[in-house]
Amino acid sequence: MIERHQLKNGLRVVSEHIPHVRSVSIGVWVGTGSRYETSQNNGISHFLEHMFFKGTNRRTPQDIAEEFDQIGGHVNAFTSKEATCFYAKVLDEHAGQALDILSDMFFNSTFDPEELEKEQGVVLEEIKMVEDMPDDIVHDYLGEAAYRNHALGRPILGAEETVLSFQQQDLINYLEEHYTAENVVISVAGNISNELLEEIKQIFSAVKTKGYQKALAPAPFYTDQSAYAKQTEQAHICFGFPGLATGSDRMYSLVLLNNYIGGSMSSRLFQEIREQRGLAYSVFSYHAAFQDSGMMTIYAGTNPDQLNEVVEASLQTIEDVKAEGMTDEQLRKGKEQLKGNLMLSLESTNSRMSRNGKNELMLGFHRDYETMLSLIQEVTPADVKQMAREIFQTNEFPAALISPSGEMPDALRR
Repeated sequence: MIERHQLKNGLRVVSEHIPHVRSVSIGVWVGTGSRYETSQNNGISHFLEHMFFKGTNRRTPQDIAEEFDQIGGHVNAFTSKEATCFYAKVLDEHAGQALDILSDMFFNSTFDPEELEKEQGVVLEEIKMVEDMPDDIVHDYLGEAAYRNHALGRPILGAEETVLSFQQQDLINYLEEHYTAENVVISVAGNISNELLEEIKQIFSAVKTKGYQKALAPAPFYTDQSAYAKQTEQAHICFGFPGLATGSDRMYSLVLLNNYIGGSMSSRLFQEIREQRGLAYSVFSYHAAFQDSGMMTIYAGTNPDQLNEVVEASLQTIEDVKAEGMTDEQLRKGKEQLKGNLMLSLESTNSRMSRNGKNELMLGFHRDYETMLSLIQEVTPADVKQMAREIFQTNEFPAALISPSGEMPDALRR
């Protein structure tokens, strides 16, 4: 059972007690990411996430790493467009120590200038690594094509010039602006003791409140095309379509549609382009939901000589799904796959912690598993067909390409 607790300062704690496991997962969720940045400080959310691991008043960076290793715990963090999270998964007997380390990082990180300079080098290497992976960076290029200068179109990692500009005071200012009580959720799942829960409430009651949350700038959706010439063995193409916002009542129709088109090995794109024609090793689709919008993306990597055929096959698959939808049997199989994924995720305290933390932060409410299964079951073939026609309603859509020639294929050229 999921329990919600709102502290006097506005910070929320969401917990799910699972008595039959021996682990506890604790996550600190903050409602900030690259969407809340400007062009001048792009990448600061991600950089700040890195710096939380670089030492506190009580612990050196090595101390933080060694303490988690000594208790056999797993600790990590991530930054997305709209959220930052750092979390740990440990044995229930070590949950108090994990909480002590995470809270020390949250409250007492020093952002030491020497460590900051070293971490700038680390993040620059991370940026270069992504730039050397065309199948990864092409998705950033699609974001630029779809959202242009809006913050959703900027990379989460930032750029070399912005990362090198960060100083200690910049991090402190950003922390004070965004890491406020109303913008923070502590999510904990597993074999939780009452003592641990009370300790969480006591520790995080000290987070300062600002009394308001920053409003989001509405995200436009453009249909630009971005093509880049690079000496690669493959051409990497992706194109996007307007999706749904986080928490939409129709999300399960879209999830089932996505899985049918390109979200699994049995999907239409995988079977047609890889299995039947042998044109690509990697071809898939996915949906990214934001607080007020979303984007569905189709990606493929192929021999440059086959690029036009891959794009034509992808677009034809979309047209076929718009016209045909899904049969009752196809939808039944899709629902079973979705329900199976959902139920298997229940076996992981980390998955439950993540789901609960994200739902509390982005939606402010939670659906129990019976409700989710019921909503999945209620989706009809007509719902999926209507969703396909809405998502793919136009022949004008953003696209991004990396290939040796940098020329858009005929099937996409305008």
